[in-house]
Amino acid sequence: MHPHLEESLQRGIDQIRERIGHMSARVNQALGLCWQALERRSRALAYTVILRDRCVDRIEKELDQLCLEFLVRQQPVARQLRFVYGAIRINLELERIGDYSESIARQVLKTLALPQVPALDQFQQISALAVRMLEEAVQSYLQQDADRARAAMASEEEADRLRDRLGRELLEAERSGRLPLEALTPLLTIARRFERVTDQAKNICEEVLYLCSGQYSRHRGSALARVLLVDRGHGWLSRLAESVGARLGGAGVQFTSAGLTAGPEDPRLGPFLAGRGLQSGATQFRVVGGIPDLAQWPVVVALDLESRAVFDGLPAKTVALDWSALAPGGPIEDAAFPAAAAAAEQALTERLTRLIKVLAGEAVLED
Repeated sequence: MHPHLEESLQRGIDQIRERIGHMSARVNQALGLCWQALERRSRALAYTVILRDRCVDRIEKELDQLCLEFLVRQQPVARQLRFVYGAIRINLELERIGDYSESIARQVLKTLALPQVPALDQFQQISALAVRMLEEAVQSYLQQDADRARAAMASEEEADRLRDRLGRELLEAERSGRLPLEALTPLLTIARRFERVTDQAKNICEEVLYLCSGQYSRHRGSALARVLLVDRGHGWLSRLAESVGARLGGAGVQFTSAGLTAGPEDPRLGPFLAGRGLQSGATQFRVVGGIPDLAQWPVVVALDLESRAVFDGLPAKTVALDWSALAPGGPIEDAAFPAAAAAAEQALTERLTRLIKVLAGEAVLED
């Protein structure tokens, strides 16, 4: 390659590297401010994060344009091409993390009336882990260091454990009267958003491995689709649906259950599942408001009349299925529960079997 062309190529790569570092610093600063806003009960810090998100969006557009111009002018190959391809992908991940920061800040505003936040030390841990993992992921890209990327990826499971522990403590605080019900969903959402940051950081690390090796491992073995099954209080019906789906779907479709709110656990479901040879897929309460990025669930199913409210505000490409006819008309007496649950299991098996076939391109939905 002519020295002038090589110098121009390197200059373009350095510009992209500098902009990635700049955007990463902005996003990580926003995450840090989110934690400070929660810890200090600060409206001003929360609003600062929200207002600064426009700057992140602007940098994202500038970096995207810079990468496209580089591709057109330099026509890179091999590692340089993978570097720019990675920059485009990482740019999107960072912009999404910026959106998570704004979302966290808005949820913090809903908690300002609380005298104190339960499990604040665990919020500090998961936020610090998210910041640290993101920093390591971006630095591994900038330095093209595969070992550093692998080390950063190992932290993602710890974030999952922290999120689950936080969820349990928040639900217990709400049940014991230490946390108002209206504050439960915002705090669960904050925990889930911080955990989702580590998911995006893991994605960045996978781009680094591709950059360094040329082998793309992301999304290997992924499910055909993810299906979210919703009822009013994450009660026995949605949990039963998840268990039936897990039995039917195998590796092809992932089923997750949730509620509009966190209702009381039904002690009758466990013995019923055991008697039918079904595994309980939901070991903790989930609420829809605590699930980040609903676009990750292309199919959302409402299992009762109240849960149809989840359809409001779903991403445009989401398929919303109304299966509210499956819900019992009212409370079920203990003696009648086994028969009612068995009837629901049969109906769910039929509908979920067809849905799986539709997702595999083997059937059509019925009206």
